[in-house]
Amino acid sequence: MATKFTVEGPFKIPSLRGKAAKIVNSESAKLFWQKHPELAGERGCYVFAMRAASGFTPGYVGMATKSFKREAFQPHKLAKYQAFLANYHKGSPVLFFVVAPTKRGKPNVSHIALLEDYLIQNALKANPDLLNIKGTKQARWSIAGILRSGKGNASKSAKALKRALKL
Repeated sequence: MATKFTVEGPFKIPSLRGKAAKIVNSESAKLFWQKHPELAGERGCYVFAMRAASGFTPGYVGMATKSFKREAFQPHKLAKYQAFLANYHKGSPVLFFVVAPTKRGKPNVSHIALLEDYLIQNALKANPDLLNIKGTKQARWSIAGILRSGKGNASKSAKALKRALKL
């Protein structure tokens, strides 16, 4: 049976404004969960990103099989967020949640892992400096004009296949 994930967010993360950059810390996490308690016990994947005038830039993709509250703001995740935020003078840190449905209290963990890989690969396209380590190895093949083909115009055939596959 197919697993149908739902998307929640973006949700602004409370942050302190330092002289050089914003800071997201354990107090930020506490304030975040006070404001969004309905998501605390959910599971799935999350995307930490920066919202700026040009849209969103993903910084880190994570997986939560226990709960978002237990996993999204762990100290090592906060360190990654800080490394990402250090590069931005403007913008707001946000979280997106891709929530797994639960059947009798247990989500499909293998589907969550596949989702994380998918999100990481797509986040890498948007931000080659993504802070994830696992799952960031790009495939060593491409399809000209369709997938990982670099710059340049796609051929008529490639454009037709993209339309056919609804890419």
